[in-house]
Amino acid sequence: MYQDRKRFYLLDGERRWRCALKLGLKKVPVIIQPKPDRLQNIMMMFAIHNARSDWDPLPTALKLQEIEKEFEARNGRKPKETELAGLASLNRGEVRRLKKLLNLPEVYRQELLEELQKPRAEQEITVDHVLETTRGAEALKKREVVTEREEDELRRAILKKFRTKVISNTVAPRKLARIGRAVERGEVSSAVARKVVARLINNPRYSIEDAFKQSVEQVDYEHGLEQLVARLIARLDEHESRGYEASEDLLELLKQLAKRIRSFEEG
Repeated sequence: MYQDRKRFYLLDGERRWRCALKLGLKKVPVIIQPKPDRLQNIMMMFAIHNARSDWDPLPTALKLQEIEKEFEARNGRKPKETELAGLASLNRGEVRRLKKLLNLPEVYRQELLEELQKPRAEQEITVDHVLETTRGAEALKKREVVTEREEDELRRAILKKFRTKVISNTVAPRKLARIGRAVERGEVSSAVARKVVARLINNPRYSIEDAFKQSVEQVDYEHGLEQLVARLIARLDEHESRGYEASEDLLELLKQLAKRIRSFEEG
């Protein structure tokens, strides 16, 4: 704690202080420090709460924004990412994640703050839900599958489906990016992608899994299979170039593979 005139202010230890009051203790041991300035105070808060890992991401992001503003006011420039990470006792990856939260529209940040007022077991939407949904919608907008207006409509629809449990997997929105990549590669038409996205927006029971199955599931699976086959061919070429003799086990597996290939070709 620190002293300011005749009053003492807690920097840390509020729970211990409340326990002491309930126990009726007349004295408690404390460490008195010089009064910190605004920046020092926030830095101390970060150091304390990060050590305990009990600070929610959005309040952390808002405090990070305060550090950035205090630094800029003092130095006449915004802090570099490494400087901001050092001031907040975070790594650079954590700083980037928190900055993504700050870039969310105000309405979503407010919703998340309201969720934090509920007991954890009753919270329907988390930071990860919003971030994953935002990234998925952005991936479709980048490939011009949705407009800017539709991007927000899609995000709103998916978050509602998280609330109603139509979507239960937090990372399900990553499949939206896979739909976008399939459009970019020309494996799925924009028209097909737009059709399933429109259903995602308008049909409250239609899930991301449904959209994925009806657009790029087979194409996406075959793309992964193509990559595996290409790697296998490269490994066989390298095996041959090294002059290795094929083992009986390897030859048996290659025979099985050849049989499966013939089956594929015959349909």
